[in-house]
Amino acid sequence: MKTLKSIFALIIILFVSVGVNAQESDSDKYIEKYKLIAIQHRFSYNIPAAITLAQGMLESGHGKSRLATEANNHFGIKCHSDWKGKRIYKDDDAKDECFRVYDNVEESYTDHAIFLSTKSRYAFLFEYKITDYKSWAKGLKKAGYATNPQYPQRLIDLIERYDLAQYDKMSEADFKKLLLLDGQDPAVVLPDDTNAIASVIPLKKNKHKGPHSILYRNRVKYIIVHEGEGVLQIAQLFNVSPNQIYKYNDMAKGSQIKVGMMLYLQPKRRKGDLKYHSVKKGQSLWEISQIHGIKLKWLLKRNNLKSDAKINVGDKLNLKKTKKLK
Repeated sequence: MKTLKSIFALIIILFVSVGVNAQESDSDKYIEKYKLIAIQHRFSYNIPAAITLAQGMLESGHGKSRLATEANNHFGIKCHSDWKGKRIYKDDDAKDECFRVYDNVEESYTDHAIFLSTKSRYAFLFEYKITDYKSWAKGLKKAGYATNPQYPQRLIDLIERYDLAQYDKMSEADFKKLLLLDGQDPAVVLPDDTNAIASVIPLKKNKHKGPHSILYRNRVKYIIVHEGEGVLQIAQLFNVSPNQIYKYNDMAKGSQIKVGMMLYLQPKRRKGDLKYHSVKKGQSLWEISQIHGIKLKWLLKRNNLKSDAKINVGDKLNLKKTKKLK
């Protein structure tokens, strides 16, 4: 009888061990797959990489949840009134709630970064040090990101179990080495070594909307528009005129700005930050000029295009050299 009990106990231990090892494997694979984009967002948006990875792991079930597999949604972000993209519905706090659908996982990570850095209710988080993951975890719950009272501790447990905090202690030089090992060009991921200078240039604080990270693209200073902001408020905050904002961004006077939009605070350049841009679905010539910090008129000149020219998915646009006329 004792022998049977011993065998039964051994079987249970083996099953538990296999389950734990499988979980460890899923976690390790997830971290390895998405750590670079999490570190990049630490530099670009001043959000701890440890928090990004822990939230991604927890919210997506290590990339295996229905939201992750069917909607590429790794952070459980719901539609909200400002979402114009595809949608998926599932039970959450209420029945049939609306969640965002992305074309790929990278879009989900970027939307998560924009979501935290532009929504006013999360502004206080950016007062914490980048290495203070415990305050960030508790702050996310306080701001209403999740309703589960155990949410902060679950994030903290993941961070400490897998030593995710190491990615927020990594220097930019070490990050570039990781990018090179992964076959990526550091100049593209962190152009001009200044893509996110929040740790060097003090944050500009808007008492109504929280701090703005001062970012750079193609050596041109820009910010990400926060919720509820207009051109006038941003112009006053950064001591420039509204007309300059419109001019710097190739916008007609009186144009509306949107949450998450890149808004330049200096004139863009005649050349882009890369040699080429491959057109993606839904992109306009103006959007491409914003992405690469090149003046719209120079983007048109480099490609011998008129302002009303149609572009197609996959078209390759010159950003530095002018296309030769046939």
